[in-house]
Amino acid sequence: MQQSDKNKSHFGKDKIMKAVRQHEFGGPEVLIYEDAPVPELNKGEVRVKVKAIGLNPPDWYLRDGYKMLPPEWQPKVPFPIILGTDISGVIESVADDVKEFSVGDEVYSMVRFPSYGPSQAYAEYVNVPVSELAVKPAGVDHIHAAGAPMSLLTAWQFMIEVGHDEQNPLQPNKHMPVPLEGKTVLINGAGGGVGHFAVQIAKWKGARVIAVASGRQEELVRELGADEFIDYTKTNADEILKDIDLVIDAVGGPKTGRFLKTLKSGGSLFPIFPLGFSDRDEAERLGVSVSATQVRSNGKQLSELATLLDQGIIRVVIDSTFPLAEARQSHERAARGHIQGKIVLTVDQ
Repeated sequence: MQQSDKNKSHFGKDKIMKAVRQHEFGGPEVLIYEDAPVPELNKGEVRVKVKAIGLNPPDWYLRDGYKMLPPEWQPKVPFPIILGTDISGVIESVADDVKEFSVGDEVYSMVRFPSYGPSQAYAEYVNVPVSELAVKPAGVDHIHAAGAPMSLLTAWQFMIEVGHDEQNPLQPNKHMPVPLEGKTVLINGAGGGVGHFAVQIAKWKGARVIAVASGRQEELVRELGADEFIDYTKTNADEILKDIDLVIDAVGGPKTGRFLKTLKSGGSLFPIFPLGFSDRDEAERLGVSVSATQVRSNGKQLSELATLLDQGIIRVVIDSTFPLAEARQSHERAARGHIQGKIVLTVDQ
């Protein structure tokens, strides 16, 4: 994929695209589909004509102003902003110093997380640093490719390889994945974005997988590799399980500590959303570890994962799709909960 003379953008300055922007924090109603300037291409970037956009919880957290965080952690953003990180599309132009990619390449990415600003995913065009970019798996369409990056990278960085040195400020130690082969792994929230990837990764690595989700998701998570299924609407998994090697709590939050008693001595609890966990003394008493990391963009890892997606070893489950102009409705769908896999926006260009 070498750069050629054809790799020059057809855009001049002050060109306009359609994007979903917000001018204040709030609910889904603050998402406005409107004209926005096409971002200027900087060194080390490519401009991608976006075909599909994957939604993730940080999208609605930022839309709302990260209200769950302490005030000193809440972002001070330069409105208007464009939400979103996960894209799949086609390279429209490349910066002069970019040699790794060419115009016409189909690519996917998690863009600039955890940053935000004028060139993010909910738009017809987005600029992507080449370090965060990977060739889209050929056997997967743009909708499914866009559903993968953040959720799949999260599961991968928690379970297989962290891939970065960004320290989680909520814990003193660096996150370390644990061996999975032959282990019993409990995955809470197994039907959601991160959870359905965690099920597949654990099974691929040779673990025995117990999945916890709502009853309507049983067929899906069993298809994805779960050996056992617990319907949380009928049974509290933390009250009936014991001797678990690893709990992946894809729900996380203040209630994640209830899974400590399910672990054998030396076991581990990985809350995907660790904010609010307050039972470290109890974990120490039980001889188990609690650890989390913060997902970061990583083009090299996305390239590795593209192979697994292309081969069908990992599949992306789509909950629903919405046109970009209906981003508000997509966030309303997310707010209703019980998401099965991923919500994706589509861009008609």
